[in-house]
Amino acid sequence: MEDVKTQLTNDHSFSNKGRIILIQRQPIMECAIDILTILGSAGQVVLKAKGDDIPTAVGVANVITEKMMKGTSKIVDIIVDSENGTGKYGMTLISTIEIILAKKLN
Repeated sequence: MEDVKTQLTNDHSFSNKGRIILIQRQPIMECAIDILTILGSAGQVVLKAKGDDIPTAVGVANVITEKMMKGTSKIVDIIVDSENGTGKYGMTLISTIEIILAKKLN
């Protein structure tokens, strides 16, 4: 597991080249550049985020697919879910998102 402001782990549900990236609070462009280098070598990444970090994950996916790699990458799937968590008033549901990005094959 590497730690570069995004948390990287091997993703065994895809090919052995896939990566899961946990998006946390950081600037969108900084995160997009980190992910761009990983996407270039891995070919596919999964962006995961919870709660207040979801807009960052969506912004990163948009920057990569619409600006940095326009025409050469795509959003394969978006999975929205929720999980139990603790909040200010006890147990609460926390929204989660997974955005799967892949390089397009020529």
